[in-house]
Amino acid sequence: MPSTPDIPPAALADAAWTPPRLVAFDLDGTLAPSKSPMPEPMAASLCALLDVVPVCIISGGQIGQFHEQVLSRLKASASQLGRLHLMPTCGTRYYRRDPDAGEWVLVYDNDLTADQVERACAVVEAEARRLGFWEQHTWGPALEDRGGQITYSALGQRAPLDAKQAWDPTGEKKGRLRDAVAARLPDLEVRSGGSTSVDITRKGIDKAYGMSRLAEQTGIPLERMLFVGDRLEPDGNDYPVKALGVPCRAVDTWEDTACLVTELAARLGAKDRS
Repeated sequence: MPSTPDIPPAALADAAWTPPRLVAFDLDGTLAPSKSPMPEPMAASLCALLDVVPVCIISGGQIGQFHEQVLSRLKASASQLGRLHLMPTCGTRYYRRDPDAGEWVLVYDNDLTADQVERACAVVEAEARRLGFWEQHTWGPALEDRGGQITYSALGQRAPLDAKQAWDPTGEKKGRLRDAVAARLPDLEVRSGGSTSVDITRKGIDKAYGMSRLAEQTGIPLERMLFVGDRLEPDGNDYPVKALGVPCRAVDTWEDTACLVTELAARLGAKDRS
């Protein structure tokens, strides 16, 4: 499937606009500041969208981050939560809400083996030290086993946003580390993650994999979905979704996303009433 262009804002006002049957979002930088709780205006807009269309959140983070950043802030009803799909670690895991138990249930996982975890952690640390990128003082652990994904965060999992932005403003460090690790782990997928992170999964697994599995699980074709993310440039971790052919909309901040979601909810709600 060919890469699709970003959908411009004017497209939502186009009479010929095809409404999406599902809207998917990146998390950090899209729905919330990096590793931070989703702001109240974003949460309110997302609830309004859940009234009219299914929503998926797909991110490199683990399920704990989804609970901390999104679910703890989302004042959603049972019916709204029933339309929410959660895909941590780029879709290597998939969760749906069990309405009877009132819990989030793991539908499938695609975890790394113990050998893959051990090798990935050893290689990432060795290459980060060799390149001079291994930091002695971090905010939490630099390496994290997320089940389906190993994530190296140069400044630690809970580093403040300003420190992360200052560490590698051009992405040059992250790119060099990714290339060095990939050369030593040819059987695994190594890619840039967030502003200071490198993610490792099984081969062929990225956000495009997650979106493809989402299409299988929901029966909704990829071309009838809309993906919203802040890293849709070719080196960004959202780009595989665009390359897959899913209609995409680029945003720079959660405020951009909140405006888009408010507009989408209003437009889709009006269409349902017409």
